Amino acid sequence: MPEQRGIRSFVLRQGRVSNAQRRAHDTLLPVFGVPYTQAPLDLNTVFGRQAPRILEIGFGMGETTALIAGTHPENDYLAIEVHTPGVGGLLKLIGENSLRNIRIVQHDATEVLQYMLMPGTLNGVHIFFPDPWPKKRHQKRRLVQPPLIALLASRMASGAYLHLATDWEEYAHQMLQVLGAEPLLANTVEGFAARPESRPQTKFETRGLRLGHKVCDLVFRKR
Repeated sequence: MPEQRGIRSFVLRQGRVSNAQRRAHDTLLPVFGVPYTQAPLDLNTVFGRQAPRILEIGFGMGETTALIAGTHPENDYLAIEVHTPGVGGLLKLIGENSLRNIRIVQHDATEVLQYMLMPGTLNGVHIFFPDPWPKKRHQKRRLVQPPLIALLASRMASGAYLHLATDWEEYAHQMLQVLGAEPLLANTVEGFAARPESRPQTKFETRGLRLGHKVCDLVFRKR
């Protein structure tokens, strides 16, 4: 499959890495990290078992990922993030909470989907609060675009869910339009969904609600 540079899933802004994040990154990434390669992953080997597999794209500092994984030890979570502070933050939480059902790929999500994940392997996908790129001239950088959603849908098993959330209302409507136009996906409700209990309310979300932002959840399923 040709590379789809037009839907690169990030713009690199590393930010400051704390000492604790750096230590976690250096010591735990060799244990819980999955190196990027242009070859399909054997997820049973990666996790050491067979279980439902949930992909998360862009986990920020990892608090939500760690909380969900700790609450659902029956699932495996493959988490993708490019920014080192966030990767270090999630690794620190993995160590502190003795989590064994998370693996991290520190690489562009588009290329991970293209080359590392086989069709029909995912039971769920989380994309929570992706960068809204509010300026019109920057909106082409938004993660949720038709080519990426088509690629994601191809990697999802029949009946698998795709759960998105944003506190940027205009972006939410774009997401709804993009997902609704993908023939492999069906909305689970009419329009936006109520926040499922499975998605904990984050510090970021709490701050947005305090500022008067409307938080929108979208939950679609693979046909």
